[in-house]
Amino acid sequence: MSRFILAEDQLPTAWFNVLPRLESPMEPPLHPGTREPIGPDDLTPLFPMALIAQEVSTDPWIDIPGEVLDILKLWRPTPLVRAERLEAALGTPARIYFKDESVSPAGSHKPNTAVPQAFYNKAEGVTRLTTETGAGQWGTALSFATSQYDMECKVYMVRASYDQKPYRKIMMEVWGGEVVPSPVDEPDHPGSLGAAISDAVRDAVGRDDTHYALGSVLNHVLLHQTVIGLEARDQLKLAGESHPDVVIAPCGGGSNLGGLAFPFVPDEGVRLVAVEPASCPTLTEGRFEYDFGDTAGMTPLLPMYTLGHDFVPPSIHAGGLRYHGDSPIISKLVKDGRMEAIAYPQGKVFEAALQFARSEGKVPAPEAAHGIAKVIDEALAAKESGEERVILFNYCGHGHLDLAAYDDYLHGRLIDA
Repeated sequence: MSRFILAEDQLPTAWFNVLPRLESPMEPPLHPGTREPIGPDDLTPLFPMALIAQEVSTDPWIDIPGEVLDILKLWRPTPLVRAERLEAALGTPARIYFKDESVSPAGSHKPNTAVPQAFYNKAEGVTRLTTETGAGQWGTALSFATSQYDMECKVYMVRASYDQKPYRKIMMEVWGGEVVPSPVDEPDHPGSLGAAISDAVRDAVGRDDTHYALGSVLNHVLLHQTVIGLEARDQLKLAGESHPDVVIAPCGGGSNLGGLAFPFVPDEGVRLVAVEPASCPTLTEGRFEYDFGDTAGMTPLLPMYTLGHDFVPPSIHAGGLRYHGDSPIISKLVKDGRMEAIAYPQGKVFEAALQFARSEGKVPAPEAAHGIAKVIDEALAAKESGEERVILFNYCGHGHLDLAAYDDYLHGRLIDA
């Protein structure tokens, strides 16, 4: 048996909150003007009170509303798959499992938070959401979620990805989203997630009917994603595994990594690994300090690893990982030594993606392929040592709309950034 499936009634009914399980408290976000700790009222122009409360909650579990569960059940629980063919191709004694988040309507893990964010905003009377998107997975997910609640959605898409990935734009428009390239006032600029956040925040604060929705980084976003790790824990037991030895996921802002890894944070024997692009090496080469989440300095200052909010990364195809900062929680786990981080160049990532596709049959998104590159290295290390190692990773999205990147790689046009 290589696929481990939970029944619909086994979908988690509460999110796992890692905040009260950290060894020491988080440092607070600071107001961009006063540099003093922000309060709930400072965030109400952007977020509904329910999400603001989740951002700072110390409750170990937070109930998932029934109306949110009803939509999540369109695709959850997602399968846990043992990658037996990849194991055989590598000749490794390691047992490799992946959580298949590509089965969601948007093709990635992102709807896990897009749906509750749309729900809480709708409940507060908000009728329109703005957001940024890199590769387009988040913009796609939020367009799907707002369509479920009859809301408007405007997406500011990083211009490099807007040009590279036209079918992502079309998917957003199918679900009713309006998509524009960012930065809106610099048509020759390749764009960055920081600049797109500035565009989306500026739009949201200028209208009474509009809030802003973020696809990663903030605590409430990663909280919503913990359904991934909670399901994976139960599915590993079905597979006869007591625990994974290592949990691996790509990291841009941290949402899919946190979603898979956070439920394993209390398990001291489980290694947690973040994988990022060498061209945007936030965790591996950035500084841990307070920085803005956006380019224009409109967002609160967050304590995180950062390359500087004015950093403009190369136009690599893993647009979802091209962010100058990281989740404060992820950053703290790395800083405290609970989580490891590694960076890979784009060429190695696509080499791993092809090996996975040709063994397991699935074409991964470039973001997901970063995790796969580390999985292969871990599996080969287990082969070298003769160790039976249980490896769990997040297959956070498919690459069906990223085929231009594969075409570049297969024909020698991909820059090995």
